[in-house]
Amino acid sequence: MTDLLENTQERSSPLDDDVIRLAKGKNLATVVTLMPDGQPQALLTWIDTDGEVLLVNTEPQRQRARNVARDPRVTVLIHSSDNPWDWAEVRGHVVGTVAGDGARAHVDELSNRYVGSDFRNPIGPDGRVILRIAADKVNTPAKLHR
Repeated sequence: MTDLLENTQERSSPLDDDVIRLAKGKNLATVVTLMPDGQPQALLTWIDTDGEVLLVNTEPQRQRARNVARDPRVTVLIHSSDNPWDWAEVRGHVVGTVAGDGARAHVDELSNRYVGSDFRNPIGPDGRVILRIAADKVNTPAKLHR
């Protein structure tokens, strides 16, 4: 994945306050990656941010992880759980990954936020990985004057 990521880091834009607020809340996100044939794959998932990039926790053998290893471009649409007109779209690219104990601890943090307990689903033999997604373009209702 490193070769694909080296040429994309210069384009990054900062996340705005609406994206950070939504990503830190108990809101779900649709993460869109590209399949090998170019067809989009969209999955609803938990979302997080460190204030600079979006964080998506997955397993390395999952299709979305394989998709971004081949093509780091993604779109993330975060939906407010309280207001359907409160959302943020981030078009961006994966700029790196975090594996190991950090990814395992992160999925427990997310699980506690969303369901109130540590992550209980079985974890595959390859563990967990965090996809670090930098923004190329951000759209929100405020930016679109809606």
